[in-house]
Amino acid sequence: MFTVNINGVDYQCAHDKKLLRFLRDDLHLTAAKDGCSEGVCGTCTVLVDGKKTKACVVPLSKLEGKRVVTVEGIDPAEMRVYEHCFAQAGAVQCGFCIPGMIISAKSLLDENLTPTRADVKKAIRGNLCRCTGYQKIEDAILMAADFFREGREIPPAPKTLHMNEHAKRLDAAEKVNGTGLYADDLDFPGMLYAKMVFSKYPRARIDRIDVSKALAHPDCVEILTKGDVPCNKIGHIKQDWDVMMGVGDITRYMGNVLAVVASNHRDKLDEIAALVEVEYTELEPVTNPFDALRGDAPLIHPDGNVMSRANLVRGNADEAIRNSKYVVTRKYKTSWQEHGFMEPECAVALPEGEDGLLIYTTSQSIYDVQRECSTMLKLPPEKVHCRAPLVGGGFGGKEDMSVQPYAALMAWVTKRPVKVKYTRQESLAYHVKRHPMEMEFTTACDENGHLTGMKGIIIADTGAYASLGGPVLHRACTHAAGPYNYQNIDIFGMSVYTNNLPSGAFRGFGVTQSCFATEMNINLLAEMCGLDPWEFRRRNAIQPGDILPNGQTADPNTNMAACLDAVKDVYYGNKYAGIACGFKNSGTGMGKKDIGRVLLSVEGGKIHIRTSASCMGQGIGQMTLTEICHVTDLDPALFVFENADTVRTPDAGTSTASRQTVMTGEAARRVGEKLKAALEKHTLAELEGQEFLGEYSAKTDPLGAIKENPVSHISYSYGAQVIVLNEEGKITKAVSAFDVGTPVNIQSVEGQIEGGMLMGIGYGVTEKVEVENGRFMSRFGTIGLMRADAAPELEVILCQPKEEDKLPFSLGAKGCGELCMIPTAPACAHAYYRYDGKFRQSLPLEDTPYRKK
Repeated sequence: MFTVNINGVDYQCAHDKKLLRFLRDDLHLTAAKDGCSEGVCGTCTVLVDGKKTKACVVPLSKLEGKRVVTVEGIDPAEMRVYEHCFAQAGAVQCGFCIPGMIISAKSLLDENLTPTRADVKKAIRGNLCRCTGYQKIEDAILMAADFFREGREIPPAPKTLHMNEHAKRLDAAEKVNGTGLYADDLDFPGMLYAKMVFSKYPRARIDRIDVSKALAHPDCVEILTKGDVPCNKIGHIKQDWDVMMGVGDITRYMGNVLAVVASNHRDKLDEIAALVEVEYTELEPVTNPFDALRGDAPLIHPDGNVMSRANLVRGNADEAIRNSKYVVTRKYKTSWQEHGFMEPECAVALPEGEDGLLIYTTSQSIYDVQRECSTMLKLPPEKVHCRAPLVGGGFGGKEDMSVQPYAALMAWVTKRPVKVKYTRQESLAYHVKRHPMEMEFTTACDENGHLTGMKGIIIADTGAYASLGGPVLHRACTHAAGPYNYQNIDIFGMSVYTNNLPSGAFRGFGVTQSCFATEMNINLLAEMCGLDPWEFRRRNAIQPGDILPNGQTADPNTNMAACLDAVKDVYYGNKYAGIACGFKNSGTGMGKKDIGRVLLSVEGGKIHIRTSASCMGQGIGQMTLTEICHVTDLDPALFVFENADTVRTPDAGTSTASRQTVMTGEAARRVGEKLKAALEKHTLAELEGQEFLGEYSAKTDPLGAIKENPVSHISYSYGAQVIVLNEEGKITKAVSAFDVGTPVNIQSVEGQIEGGMLMGIGYGVTEKVEVENGRFMSRFGTIGLMRADAAPELEVILCQPKEEDKLPFSLGAKGCGELCMIPTAPACAHAYYRYDGKFRQSLPLEDTPYRKK
């Protein structure tokens, strides 16, 4: 028997186990999160005798006579200070890392109430954050130190809320104090735990699957195989993804599922899964798109190895290039990137009613989950009820299904609640990544440095399944020429199936890759015509009324030139500064259906905000609240924001393509106007029980539309970024000047951009996932995620358009969640080019202080 004191109470456990499992499974103290179970991420941090400790590593047997403090055990008055400071500083986004951050902050501030920023960075070094870039978290801890030291009072909440203000996010407190629930925090009576059995090979014929020994395990409750799946093909856009594979099938990657096992005991799943016997005939995998295009290559899918094509032609690129003074042709290569969200994929499914199913899951759209799981089960969509708990980060990586179909299928068969969660290593090895791309770009300019034309070829490795490969390729092509004023372009792209892990949506959505190629070519052209890179970009920057290379007319709110002007001084003021520009669409565009929706209902004297728009940390609730309060002038305290629910909240589309601020933001503004009009005639009490719907649909043109100036996307955001190196070649500062329209919430916009900048620095210089012959080889601690003590200073400059030029919807707000990392990698490459004269053509950059050859 082991005795451990937790939050002042002695608890006993008959079996030795990791502290984290005891906290979460036995005591149901869920503030400490399971982000990796490897001692890497720090989301499980607790205090042991006042020292920060990772609960996933230490066993109960090491805690005899020691005192453990979790976030739940912090004094309420002390916690209120942390709640205020983290919200006020904008330190909370997805929130999954925040309880661990609070413990690390407490370990510092209990000993030192006058810390420096360096002290804070050291204190939180063991805690990873993928959302914020750390700077806002550091600000919050320094603010908390000031509150504790000076005994400051927490100010009362303001009675109004408007655009372009600093305001505390409505979801911050529950994420700080640990009461907010994520999927893995949910527990139901009689709940089963399930785990998938994955393929041993990326490409092999399955000759035999025998589950008899696994079924004989005393803790095995059920095993499901392909024959138990009513409909075995699902998919986000193209229905090509196998739910399971069976005897006679040829596996497409190592994430293919061959069986799902279930037990009453989480800790028995590995034993049971290991007893499933599978015999294979191993086949040679196809592991790069060029091999997949060979005439003798095996078919990955019956309809061929070319998953999608894109071709964008404007003007006459060949003639423009032929008549140009300066021409550059180079080849570029980018690799996979791991999303690195702190919350591994998790779903809980349980029976609902006589013939329905309820699914709680981390995702980027509950309606996507409903559609794909109901398709798999051959049920009417309304029979699959989906709810969203808090979502611990996404960045595109939670658009595809992962664990949801297996939780749903097992719950449907067993008629019991079922939880399925990826381990961190399963998440790394099997969920989608950023598309590797190989590119050949030709860019030309005249003798005065004005761009004249470009041609590009893009070959993308989409891996074993389509995922979002088609739209990613389209964005790579439509944005490939950059935010510049020239009209002769010819871009061809192919997304190709291989036996590698699937590539899918990822922040930047293909634009990160093609931007790298174009910006690098521009640096060479600037040299050739005797201009410095800042001046070259300024001469070509798109202006209102100009025609973008994709044919769309730049709106009056286009502010690219102002972004370049804002970073001019920092660029010229540093010897080893690199610069790059980027732009990114808001909305799915390309002629696709794109609708945002918000429903308001007056219930019990409160106004409920109801929308399915998924918040993965970007602040959907605060965004809709701000848009509504801005037009109604109502007290924010009157509102209740509901989590997404397919029964309660209208479909606002997937949180993707930087679309929610524009699409659902405009829907929120419109429904706010309806509520305002109603309140001019009635009191809130008189409106009890009434509902108001706001809806906004964007009209755009498909790729290749036969018109002079097609509207590919409803709006674009623009930006310039500068990366500064010191004499040792380390990145000391990153500066972003971005046109994202009118900020909804200033610290949220800054925080999004700061997080994207650090993610972009990772993509450029520190992060690499190793894939060898179709096998994922990296671990969470080796992929190169940057920690707080290595993160540079981050500066954000918001370049807002004039009032009369603002976007005519969403109160002038544009998307910022993706643009923020698009120019970063090429800016890093340019900085290193100025540092050592080496022109690097692949990502991540090699031969830097971060990555040696």
